Amino acid sequence: MVERRVDVIRRRLFVAGWLWASIPAAAHAGAAPRVTGTVVWVSDGDSLTLRPADGGAPIAVRLWGIDAPEICQPGGAEARAALQALVRGRTVTLEPMGRDAHGRLLARVRVGGVDVGERLVRDGHAWSYGAGGGPFAAQERTARSMRRGVHAAGDAERPRDFRRRHGPCRVAAPAR
Repeated sequence: MVERRVDVIRRRLFVAGWLWASIPAAAHAGAAPRVTGTVVWVSDGDSLTLRPADGGAPIAVRLWGIDAPEICQPGGAEARAALQALVRGRTVTLEPMGRDAHGRLLARVRVGGVDVGERLVRDGHAWSYGAGGGPFAAQERTARSMRRGVHAAGDAERPRDFRRRHGPCRVAAPAR
């Protein structure tokens, strides 16, 4: 029991350190440049592609602070649909927070003043992700208590556990 708790603490400290190290120095100082553009593609409940307003190359973005169900996992299609309803075809603002392990930009995404990641967690379409329960832990507790989205049945499996047991989804992406 004590060894398991120590292992959990070590993993959390590792993730927290990795996340902190992955954030650019400008973000630590609160001076990260914001990017505005139009969402042209939503691949799942926490990933999208943005066409910058300045005409630059499309940017693959992973929403910071959340983990949504895999597309082949129960709740995955609903999470993708919820993100699409919020952002697809709309102008959004990105607040860069670093890069993920796949090289995608990690960013807070806002549309009309709404933090999209926070909204997805509050509505039960994603989990708060990060050290200490993540930035949206309170919203996740509310979603759980209200049995919203993936929490409706009360036995939702976190995406990282689903990936560990089943591997990545082998579902072909729909045509753009």
